[in-house]
Amino acid sequence: MDTTAIKSVQSEGAVASAAHPAAGDEAYWRRREAINAAVAARGEGAPIPLVDYLEEEDAVWRQVSEVLGPRHRRHACTAFLDGVTRLDLPRDRIPQLREVDRCLRALTGFSIRPVGGLVGPTEFYGSLAERAFCSTQYVRHHATPFYTPEPDIVHELIGHATMLAEPDLAALYQLAGTASRRAESESALDFFSRVFWFALEFGVVLEEGRPKAYGAGLLSSCGEIEAFTAAEMRPFDLAAMGTTDYDITHYQPLLFLAPSFSEMTGRLGEFFSAFDDELAERLRREAQESQLRR
Repeated sequence: MDTTAIKSVQSEGAVASAAHPAAGDEAYWRRREAINAAVAARGEGAPIPLVDYLEEEDAVWRQVSEVLGPRHRRHACTAFLDGVTRLDLPRDRIPQLREVDRCLRALTGFSIRPVGGLVGPTEFYGSLAERAFCSTQYVRHHATPFYTPEPDIVHELIGHATMLAEPDLAALYQLAGTASRRAESESALDFFSRVFWFALEFGVVLEEGRPKAYGAGLLSSCGEIEAFTAAEMRPFDLAAMGTTDYDITHYQPLLFLAPSFSEMTGRLGEFFSAFDDELAERLRREAQESQLRR
């Protein structure tokens, strides 16, 4: 499987496969296409399109928010909880991207860039360098409110946007975007993408004597946020992170635990700041040599 960020590991065709929760629900796909079409028709510099969300869509948001709130308090790191307070997303309805965009701009200078579906890694990562986050506006299918096989507005806002409301995490996202633009080869971008996955999507950090989540993938998953402590926890090792496979179709069996939030931001920030093809290749060799010594 391609090991780029979750936004680009699947094509629209794969998303609409028979295994998708919305398979056979033509009304859902027409609705989603209409939401995406409004984004595609948006002119340069035009306001983010407003979506008149249906009651069943708002109900999905309410269900997820109700479940994740107490689970965040138990399992999320302090910085993420600070982001929750700062962003203050509504719990009774899906917020408009315009609202979140306005709030993030005031908090950390990040903006929301609406996209009409899945985007490639170059666009997704590269936009972060400009403090812009590519976000979908459609909602997961109401039959499975606690599961989605692809990013939707629940994952984008409850996971990523909340992280972007916290200054230290927002700074890491921007550094990550700038780092991605220095990747000249597919091999280097692959290495970068794996680190992004194990850090900003599925990162865990030791806090209060136990693992706490800081990655958007964990923090937007009603199920995995309760189960991630059962995963194998390996030391925070960038060379290993950049060369380890992952599978998006099930809970992650392996995570990399940082010893503290400050050490995580420091080491990850240094990695992103120095990243290029040469560093990726050097760390890849280190990982191979470490494997041979075992």
